Amino acid sequence: MRHVLIKIGIALGTLGFVLVFNFFLFRVAGDPAKDLLRNPRITPEAREALIEERGLNEGLVTQFRIYLVNTLSGELETSYSTNRPVLTEITEALPNTILLVGTATLLSAFIGSWLGVVAASRRGRASDTGITQGSLILYSMPEFWLGMILIWLLAVTLGLFPTGLKVNPGQEFSSVGYVWNVIQHAALPILTLTLGLLGQYVVIMRSALADVLNEDFVTTARAIGLPNYRVLRDHAVRNALLPVVTLVSLNLGFVVSGAITIEALFSWPGIGQLTVDAINTKDLPMLQGIFLFTSAAVIIANLFADILLTYLDPRVRVS
Repeated sequence: MRHVLIKIGIALGTLGFVLVFNFFLFRVAGDPAKDLLRNPRITPEAREALIEERGLNEGLVTQFRIYLVNTLSGELETSYSTNRPVLTEITEALPNTILLVGTATLLSAFIGSWLGVVAASRRGRASDTGITQGSLILYSMPEFWLGMILIWLLAVTLGLFPTGLKVNPGQEFSSVGYVWNVIQHAALPILTLTLGLLGQYVVIMRSALADVLNEDFVTTARAIGLPNYRVLRDHAVRNALLPVVTLVSLNLGFVVSGAITIEALFSWPGIGQLTVDAINTKDLPMLQGIFLFTSAAVIIANLFADILLTYLDPRVRVS
């Protein structure tokens, strides 16, 4: 419990630092009041009301107090571009990002761990070399470049998938038809992300399992006559899964930030695309809200990984 409480305290301290850093970061990059003046989508009356409401005509201390009160109450201001609450925009885009990046993370973790087990159990053979080098080649490729290759091959040349968007625009769908159309559009970006993330799971699982296979308890299990598949399944793989569990937990924290390059490449309406649009339009409240939201998600995922590892590995409690 003491170990867990320390981790929670560190997470809360980090979140507090991010809260303060988030305020000053975007004010160093530019003056919010001047950005409002350059925004053609806002009428002069609405501009003056926003400046007054957010205290942009006040000193930095007053602005920070208003920002702190609004953020802690769940108010992330209003987008300059859409004139809608930032939190509403984020929560609407979040399911699309979870569908895309979350699915790819889970698929890459499952497939990569399995390939890592195969490679570690056949060390030095051709299959080990092929799996390891192939996964590293995929991992080293820029995701947007890999995505363009898959678009050219699977969408343009073979016509198996749509090239982008979430659904076919201007088309009426039944409930089942809508779901199927979303699956068709999501398949190619999910495949791109899965291939891009695969390598890290293969390498980590192979390395962890290779170390475990040299432990005394594995040698004992083999000495008493257990077949190799049972040694792997019942003894080695379970102990080698700890770093993979940690990596999955941390990667799931990055799910909400979206894959900016992939979402932009496939015009997928998630957090990543929302970030690109906010950068292009200099939408300060949106960028500030996305940064805070995604940072909090990563901190919470990191805390979850620490607590989970504490219960899975008793050695962590002693350290």
